[in-house]
Amino acid sequence: MTALLSQEILSCIGRQSAPKREIVTRRDIRKYAIATDNRQAKYLAGDVAPPLFHVHLFWDVVPLSELSPDGVSIDTLLPRFPLEKAMAGGLDITYHQPIKPGDWLTATRTLTDIYEKTGRSGPLIFYEVLMEVRNDAGELVVTEKTTRILR
Repeated sequence: MTALLSQEILSCIGRQSAPKREIVTRRDIRKYAIATDNRQAKYLAGDVAPPLFHVHLFWDVVPLSELSPDGVSIDTLLPRFPLEKAMAGGLDITYHQPIKPGDWLTATRTLTDIYEKTGRSGPLIFYEVLMEVRNDAGELVVTEKTTRILR
């Protein structure tokens, strides 16, 4: 066992979120393309979703009182960690097939790892979350591994 990570925290590895199911609309694809200044015709027409479109699709819509200080909803998949200042540690996304209007997509998130390291400024906690997005045929559409660092 490490100094910061209790057995209770480590026992959360493998915890999985409830599946979230959303429909992809041509209008949402077009709005996202415009908002991200992606000017390719196929995105502006809404024929196929641009990269990173899936990220916001599964975000919870919550009252302001349920947002963290940096403006995102509190992630109930995670345990309470002894360190709280979060930093990006990495994002690895694989697109297995295009996202198109009319697709019903289901995302499931799994807490796949928690570990501790010591940095120049002291202890750091790393955690990794794997999100798998599948279509209604059960085919993998997107996998996304997010690594966050807490200090």
